[in-house]
Amino acid sequence: MLLEFWQNFTHNLFKPLLLFFYFGFLLALLKVPFDFPNAVYQGLTMYLLLAIGWRGGEELATIEVSELGGILGFMITGFVLNFGIGILAYYLLKHLTRLREVDRATVAGYYGSDSAGTFATCLGVLAAIDMAFDAYMPVMLAIMEIPGCLVALFLVARLRHRGMDAAGNLPGEPDYAAVAAGSATAAGAAAPGDPTGGMQIGAAREPATESGAAKGRLLSPELVREVFLNPGICLLLGGIAIGFISGLQGSKVTGVDDPVFVTAFQGALCLFLLEMGLTAARKLRDLQTAGRGFILYGLLAPNLFATIGILVAHGYSALTGVHFEPGTYVLFAVLCAAASYIAVPAIQRLAIPEASPSLPLAASLGLTFAYNVTVGIPLYIEIARLVTEV
Repeated sequence: MLLEFWQNFTHNLFKPLLLFFYFGFLLALLKVPFDFPNAVYQGLTMYLLLAIGWRGGEELATIEVSELGGILGFMITGFVLNFGIGILAYYLLKHLTRLREVDRATVAGYYGSDSAGTFATCLGVLAAIDMAFDAYMPVMLAIMEIPGCLVALFLVARLRHRGMDAAGNLPGEPDYAAVAAGSATAAGAAAPGDPTGGMQIGAAREPATESGAAKGRLLSPELVREVFLNPGICLLLGGIAIGFISGLQGSKVTGVDDPVFVTAFQGALCLFLLEMGLTAARKLRDLQTAGRGFILYGLLAPNLFATIGILVAHGYSALTGVHFEPGTYVLFAVLCAAASYIAVPAIQRLAIPEASPSLPLAASLGLTFAYNVTVGIPLYIEIARLVTEV
């Protein structure tokens, strides 16, 4: 069993998709003067979200009505699980790192969300090894992105009630400035630069100093729009809707050899991973001041969260009788293990200007994304096989 595990693991580790990621990572380490055009990167991100949604929507059109109850229950389970993972991440960071409370809360929010890039990479790996997955998983990608945003807002709201100052420090932390009674801790806070380094889909917006969060409210109309109508989710859901409507019209509209959303997907994903390799390597520099505990967390936490995800999915299947394709376990593990780098940074920019803009992205991109697409996905495939065969 161990020999088979090692053979499968090493075989999956050197798929062409991952080699593009290694190549981008190497270019950055060697300091090759190469910059991926940001407009091309944003275009690739938009394409991948629409393509994932389109393909998922086509397959959703073939699902029987009798199956919807089990699918809906699984989606609710995924939402609740990712919220719980965000809370668990906060307490792990509390014991493993010396980060400020506001930074722990923000990083926890990143890990309570998911990553479209990791999901797209996992789709490519599953296609390469011909492992089937259930059609509704792209919908899970959209649903499981939201909990992390709520986790970050909830935890930071608690910190503000504890007297967090405008710089994000709590009583007892270095450089804490006492907050006058009734004042808004976030009001007048200096707005950081775009924490995603230009990686947002669409134009960046300046944080509003008089936002609902600044006035002490947990949610405001602006935050609700960012959480539920951020560009990534809208593109994904739009692709699902278009693919679903197209799928209902049958093969006269859709086809397995669709040149735009099927044939071109692998090539676009290779270019995307080349850029992500560059970004991940450059984000490693931000980890120098975070400490070993933070680095340890960024590498080990994905394994814990992915294993929890596989066990929960297997338990749900056993309890309800809902059958999952093998690839569904792997994709669900990835959704649990990945950390956001699009949705939650947008929420942070708008509602949590006190937190560090670089540390969460250094963990999510420099450590967790890099780990997931290289070691993580092949490992989760093998863990899923072991769990489901028991």
